[in-house]
Formats: sequence, structure tokens, C-alpha cells
Amino acid sequence: MSTSLADWKGVPAPAVELLEGRFIRLEKLDPARHGDDLFNALQGPGADPKLWDYLPYGPFPERNAFDAWLNNHAAHSDPYFFSVIDRATGQVQGILSLMSIVPEQGRIEIGHVTFGAPMQRSPKSTEAVYLLAKYAFKQGNRRLEWKCNNANARSKYAAERLGFSFEGVFRQHTVVKGRNRDTAWYSIIDSEWPKIGAGFEAWLSEANQSGSGQLKTLAECRT
Repeated sequence: MSTSLADWKGVPAPAVELLEGRFIRLEKLDPARHGDDLFNALQGPGADPKLWDYLPYGPFPERNAFDAWLNNHAAHSDPYFFSVIDRATGQVQGILSLMSIVPEQGRIEIGHVTFGAPMQRSPKSTEAVYLLAKYAFKQGNRRLEWKCNNANARSKYAAERLGFSFEGVFRQHTVVKGRNRDTAWYSIIDSEWPKIGAGFEAWLSEANQSGSGQLKTLAECRT
């Protein structure tokens, strides 16, 4: 597809420090304020035992190593990290980032998704991705990416459920924790976002809420 972009000027790099949602809010990662809750959510009793399987770091049984990991994340603008705060409890229950940020091309990725057990399979995890995607496209990005280990069935399922389109597998893309990683690539482009974004909003709305969860699936809300 060839499209004239003679007036393309690029987009701003991420700079937002707070994004408000219905179930959660995203705050720029602050290890001093968020560290205790994050350690409990990601590494404490009841933490997801599979959480670190496909991440290039972790687990962190020692708090000093965990704090160093958080401080390193907070010191960088790419990836640009957010903490996920449950609005009902005020607890920090996960982190994720905008990354692979290429403002001159309008290309950006959601990655480093690390959600504690209370966030998984809940509206909070969906809303966290929605808020970052909405922000990315509002800034004028043309392409939003999602990448994961091709062996990571949970992440691949999440990408497809969230509306990302599968683009293929980069074989022997990298080595992670001493093992080969084939990387599955997914994307949403700006022309697709209005329909996908409206689906998120419908799924997250009070009208779609029942006592036992959402009435319609996210895919149904996109149709």
C-alpha cells in the first residue's frame, strides 16, 4: 500500500504521567511510591508462578534486586513505564510500558506487561492496555505493536483478544535466559483504531457490566 505522507511531521515522544480509567489509573513508575505494592503483587505470597517465564528478567526473591530492577526501569524514557493502580483499593498491582518508541515514524509498542494475579483475567488488565493504546493514537502514532515469545500462548491469546492483528514470526529473533526466542509480531494501525477503540469502550462500560463480569466479549463489542 502506497500512501502519500508529504505532510508527515512525526509525533511527540511519550510524556504523560497520569492516565485515568474506570477501574484503574496509570501513573508513571515511581519506585519510591510504588515499590512496596509492586513487590507484594509480583513477588509476594500468591504471586503468579508463571509470571516471569517469558520475561527477560526475574524472578526477584530478594528485595534489593527487585528495587534495582524498578529503578532501572524508572530511569529510562524508552521503555517508558507505568504502574497500574486499582482505583477501588489504591493498590499498585502491575506495570507495563510504551517502548520501541520511534516518534519520527509514528511507531510505538506496548510491552513489558507484568501484571500481578489480582489483575489477570480482569477488566483492569484490559483497561490498562486500552489506556496506553488510546494515548498512543491520540498522540498521532500510525502503528502500535505487540511482540511476544512465539511459545507464550497467554500473550498471543491476549494480543488477538485485544484486537491486534498477527503479522508473522521472526524465527531465531533473539536469545532470552539462555534459550532461543522466536518472536510473534502483532499490530494495530491508526485506520483500525476507531473501531477497536470503540470496542474497548463498549466492553468497559457500565452497560456491559453484570455481577459476574462483562455481558459481551471484547470481540463482540468490536462487531
